[in-house]
Amino acid sequence: MSIQQKVALSKSLVNRRRFCATTGIAAMAGIFSAEAHASIDALGNPPGALQMQTGNGEWTYRVVPNWGQLPQGKTFGGTHGAIAIDNAGHVYVSTQSETGVLVYDRDGALLRSIATDYPEIHSMVHAEESGTEYLYATVQKGTPHENWLFLKIKTDGTVVQKIVAPGEAGFREANEWRLTAAVPGPDGSIYIANGYGDSRIFRFDKAGNYKASFAGKGNANGQCDCCHGMTVDTRYDQPLILVCDRENRRLSHYDFDGKFVSNVTLHLRRPCQVSFHGDYAVVSELEGRVTVLDKDNSPVAFLGDNPHKDQWANYSLLPGDIAPEWFSAAHGCYIDADANIYISDWNKSGRISKLTRVAV
Repeated sequence: MSIQQKVALSKSLVNRRRFCATTGIAAMAGIFSAEAHASIDALGNPPGALQMQTGNGEWTYRVVPNWGQLPQGKTFGGTHGAIAIDNAGHVYVSTQSETGVLVYDRDGALLRSIATDYPEIHSMVHAEESGTEYLYATVQKGTPHENWLFLKIKTDGTVVQKIVAPGEAGFREANEWRLTAAVPGPDGSIYIANGYGDSRIFRFDKAGNYKASFAGKGNANGQCDCCHGMTVDTRYDQPLILVCDRENRRLSHYDFDGKFVSNVTLHLRRPCQVSFHGDYAVVSELEGRVTVLDKDNSPVAFLGDNPHKDQWANYSLLPGDIAPEWFSAAHGCYIDADANIYISDWNKSGRISKLTRVAV
């Protein structure tokens, strides 16, 4: 039986109902990893190449060595942020340092840095409106007078809109508003997640006026325990908001009126952010893994699955402590049009990885 047939067989056995009812993902990852390694050996790659590959079947990837380096003396900080790509293919990486948002070309050459007044941008979503490109971003640490706010910025770093904690939603103290993600809706509305706060999601009109909130702290359907990442899911007839409900270890759909639709994937390893490639979703997980889901939201591949649980979500690690083909705390993620995957790994000095698909 070929490797592709084995993966297809494994996938057929892991339908959505069974995946949502079991927690045996780690065992599946081990099976996939073994098959991927067998395929690499069969391809006759040179010694050492195996150590730089990860994944399985058509989702087998090679790690690009030393992609996205910084100038001498500069550090990323914790890369507790996100990754986005503009129409020209430039890669935007947010950091936890004075470098702000770093802008690279496809090959990893540093072009410039933007938004240096905001050294801790947690999320970024690229959008084009009337021919102008923007990043919808959430900020944890900003200027001495501005922390925990939403920014809409041009790709040159120019700030065009800010939103702070809405008093109409009951906020009285600054530390109650600890936002984690923001996305634009189809009508121009802005959705902002207070993931590190009360786990409500807020809807504003395009001018930044507060309109409503939904979700909230808890583990029942329609509630979240750290709504950490958000994106607009256009894989179905009705576009929906896809939420990474991190501490409930699931992905959930809501409509743009804030109505809960369904939990679509359970038993993930603390999902942080999601990026789409056609009908597939790439999910970064804080506990040492990246998972690829199909349109049924069933897993088809695991990338960088770290077997060392003591490294999962371990901020004290240095990048040199982590094998290049593994992740310790995958936080930001993006998959581009060519299916290259970019991951920011959360640790005390930061790490950015680019993975390129291997033909099988």
